[in-house]
Amino acid sequence: MHWMFPFWGDWFLMPFWWILIIIVVVVAISRRPHHISQSQMPKEDSALEILKKRYARGEISKEEFEEKKKDLI
Repeated sequence: MHWMFPFWGDWFLMPFWWILIIIVVVVAISRRPHHISQSQMPKEDSALEILKKRYARGEISKEEFEEKKKDLI
């Protein structure tokens, strides 16, 4: 009987191979790190901190600092 349907087993098993491949891909994707911890994220300065740094470096005058600070707060 095998000589009449030599590929019957392959045809029958084909969906199982695709299911296996899909499961492997899903597991591989789900196991990779998908988030960045807070310690790994670059810290961005707030607008007020940037303004303070600019004033400290002398890039802006005291009047400009006070005016911009009012706009922020």
